[in-house]
Amino acid sequence: MRSTFPCVIALCLSGLLSACSEPAAESDAKAADASPAPAESDALKPPQESGVLRVAIRSGSTTYYLDRQETPTGPEYDLAEAFAKSHGWTVDWVVLPSTAAVLDRLRAGDVHLAAAGLTHLASRDADFLRGGTHTQITEQLVCNRNQRPLPKKPADIGDLTIRVTAHSSYVETLQSLAADNPNIQFKEDPERSTERLLTQVEQGELDCTVADSNIVQVNRRFMPHLDVAMDLTDTHGLGWYLPKDEKQLAKEASQWLSGDDGRLAVAGIDYRYYAYIGDFDYVDSRALTRRIDDRLPKYQDLFVDAEAQTGLPADLLAAQAYQESHWDPLAKSPTGVRGLMMLTLNTAKAWGVEDRLDPEQSVDGGARYLADRHRRLPETIPEPDRTFLALASYNVGRGHLLDARTLARKLGKNPDSWADMREVLPLLADKAYYTQLRYGYARGYEPVNYVSRIRNYRDVIDTAFR
Repeated sequence: MRSTFPCVIALCLSGLLSACSEPAAESDAKAADASPAPAESDALKPPQESGVLRVAIRSGSTTYYLDRQETPTGPEYDLAEAFAKSHGWTVDWVVLPSTAAVLDRLRAGDVHLAAAGLTHLASRDADFLRGGTHTQITEQLVCNRNQRPLPKKPADIGDLTIRVTAHSSYVETLQSLAADNPNIQFKEDPERSTERLLTQVEQGELDCTVADSNIVQVNRRFMPHLDVAMDLTDTHGLGWYLPKDEKQLAKEASQWLSGDDGRLAVAGIDYRYYAYIGDFDYVDSRALTRRIDDRLPKYQDLFVDAEAQTGLPADLLAAQAYQESHWDPLAKSPTGVRGLMMLTLNTAKAWGVEDRLDPEQSVDGGARYLADRHRRLPETIPEPDRTFLALASYNVGRGHLLDARTLARKLGKNPDSWADMREVLPLLADKAYYTQLRYGYARGYEPVNYVSRIRNYRDVIDTAFR
């Protein structure tokens, strides 16, 4: 499918984008296509003349995706929107599934700019113009932590099964290392994205892959079995590329990124998507035990009252609240979700929550929202699968869950079975599948880990409610 997608969401540099919520009245029949698709390759006019900047981007957690409310978002998306807005232009997005596809569109000259997490390489500089650098990364060898011993130097890599995304900078890196270490063997994967390969490493299907440090930083929160074995490169710059004939636009893009407006936009991106990750608290049973003693008693009655109102078990709600906020009523993320149940502003409004930092209102609103996710699922789904699917919907968004259910049917899986759906949901990050779906790319591995953690927390918490 080839169509244009005029974007209307711009980056707010002071407050940044806040996550929003689906309206409570949404039904299964709702089927609006929220995902942008490639634009028709007609003759390009300069954005200075047309007022439209055509940008090639690829789906991914550090580039572009739809959030749980089907709102376009992502670091590269926000940054390119800010650049266009600063010049009074709108963006015509060309969303592509891979780096190779982005580079092909650049070569064809039917986009003005590529904003796709591209590493600046000498080989790419020969074909394209740089449009400025916005992020510094290293390329890292990422392995399953059960792979012992982990390699510590390139000479140790030889016995590992390694696969990397085809046409990526990782191929050049491994080829360079293999020149001095002939025992290094790897395969290029023309189908799977870096995130999908990380999922395979997480699941033990691959020993290792290579990924940019920012991609690793984002995804390790949801893939606890990943371990960084080593940095394979020194610091590299990620940035934009343009066709060779876009010299004026390349100059403007470089000047903007290096100027005050660009630096402010980049700082906003770093804060929104990366800065808080260093504080992420991995599953820690000792920390949970302490918080059951010193935090849970303050809010336990609120979960019991919510159970009486919604029918959802109090220990389940308490476990979900722990996953969301670690029972911190003042919890806040850079994306704007707040409180014990980490409600978005729009979700709070939809469910009558006036103060998200009020524990009673937060638990009440979050419980009723989860109950709504539960109610909207087909009545034929048995428990506990129905509850697990409702939690996944709360986390990833109803539209993406419906996509996963559709995909499950196509793959001969049971969309009413959590055992099957936890295998299907990660495929929402795989271009071989998400390009066929209504709502497009999603971090489908996140709700799988979300549900798993809540289940683990609940096993420990439930004794407090007996």
